[in-house]
Formats: sequence, structure tokens, C-alpha cells
Amino acid sequence: MNWLKGRRENESSESYWTRHNVTLHRKFATPEESFDFIEWRNLQHPNYIDLMPVKGMDGLAVLDYGCGPGHDLVGFASESKPNRLVGMDVSSTSLAEAEDRMGMHGFTAEFKHIKEDAPLLPLQDNSMDVIHSSGVLHHTPDPVRILREFRRVLRPGGYSQVMVYNYDSVWTHLYVAYQRMLVEGLFPGKSLREAFTASTDGPECPISVAYTPDEFMGMCREAGFSPVLSGCAISAWEMTFVPKIWDALLDKRLPSESRRFLSELTFDSRGIPWFKGVVAGVDACYRLHPC
Repeated sequence: MNWLKGRRENESSESYWTRHNVTLHRKFATPEESFDFIEWRNLQHPNYIDLMPVKGMDGLAVLDYGCGPGHDLVGFASESKPNRLVGMDVSSTSLAEAEDRMGMHGFTAEFKHIKEDAPLLPLQDNSMDVIHSSGVLHHTPDPVRILREFRRVLRPGGYSQVMVYNYDSVWTHLYVAYQRMLVEGLFPGKSLREAFTASTDGPECPISVAYTPDEFMGMCREAGFSPVLSGCAISAWEMTFVPKIWDALLDKRLPSESRRFLSELTFDSRGIPWFKGVVAGVDACYRLHPC
């Protein structure tokens, strides 16, 4: 399957994520402002912090792969006491911002700039206890290669916690398939996966792939892991479109795949939609143990 069918060729991922990041290069003036932003960010994705925890890492060597401007590095340093904390990213600007932000909090970490096409992570074999990667692998050209590197650098008994975009989500089948493609009339002639790429992380993001759980766990097994889907989190943005489910189902133009997905949704007491026993959100979180 060609995961990169919707990839844009005009810019590398390294270049894109150097000029653009999740805070739009915001500078935090005080630790309180930084913590407040982290709290606001976490509340946009209910239950996400429980699926991708930063607590419970005391005495462990922790790698944040794709650390960006340092949200989770600050979380690990403030909520746990790791004996080693490493942040890696392809973006030199984000690494600089993360280092400044950690310093403002009085925290320390190692920072390593990596290349999009680098064959190896700059870490020794069996050197990390936990590898955390939040919203990164779906932006890379060869996730299996990176997962194999995770496997190499993890110590026996270690694990990785990874979030990647979930194809079985309201984002895919309501926001993209209905709102973007039908209501707004965008992406004529494009597949749903291509339209997804164009509808996440900015219209110029070079790579952005959503995986079904079976697809992603198959990649993890190929890389030498035993994966478990910990759960999914739905974004506040997705929830704003939930009332449009019935409009979407009434639209005869909606493809059968998305129509069936929306018709099978159930709802919990908070009004959050579920699909086949899992929250139908875009953030799919996995726990990976080496085989």
C-alpha cells in the first residue's frame, strides 16, 4: 500500500517542521504561562494524557522522539524524575525553543538534532527505558525503519508509547469526507487518504498519514514489537463536527465507507463517539513491547 500517495513534493519534512511547529514558535515568558499552555493543550484531547502519560518515569531513561517545542519534555521533568531525558527532532528551531523552555523551568535534558533520512538514531543499543513519540511517525517517510531503531535502543523490559493518526475517526470520516470534500467541495478527484493529508497540520505539510489500528500494529510487528492499542482520544475540534453526523448520513454523495462508519458510532454519557469499542478520535495511542 502506498502510504505516501498524498505526499507533497515541494518541501522536505525537515524544512516544513523547522519553519512551522505546534506552538507557531510561541515564546513563553514564565513557567506559569508554559504550564497553562500545556494544561490547555491536554484538555483539547480528553483522556490523551492518560494514554500517553508523562508520570511514572522516576529513575528511567526517557527519549521523546519528535519532541517539538518541548511540551512533553516539560511534562516528564515536572511530573517524573527520569535519570536521563533526551529530546530529538528534525527541527532545529523547535529544539532551540525546547531547550530554552526547559531552562526557563530549571529543567535539563539532552537535545539531539536528527535528519529525516538519517539511518540510525544517535543512541547506543539498549540505552533507553521508555521511548515516547507523540504525533510524529505519521509524518515520516519510513515509520518501520524508525520503529526498528526504537527496538534497537530500548533496554530489555523497556517499552515505547506512540500516538499516530487514526483512520477510523470522526476526523477522517466526518470532517474530511463530509465537511471538507462535500460541503466545502475541496479535493476533487482525490482519495480520502489524500484529502486527509491536505486537511491536517497545515495545507503544505509534506507527509500526514492516518492508519487503521490493524495497519499500524502490522508495521509494529514487522519492526519487532508486540503492540497493543491503549485507546484513542478525540480532539475538541472533532467534537465540534459531531452534530453534523446526521446531515452527513442524509447526503447521498457520502462514500459508503464513511457512511457505514458514521452509522456504527455509539455515544457515551459525555456524548463522545465510539467505534467498535474504541473512542472514534484521531489520536490512536499504542504501547509497544519488544518481542
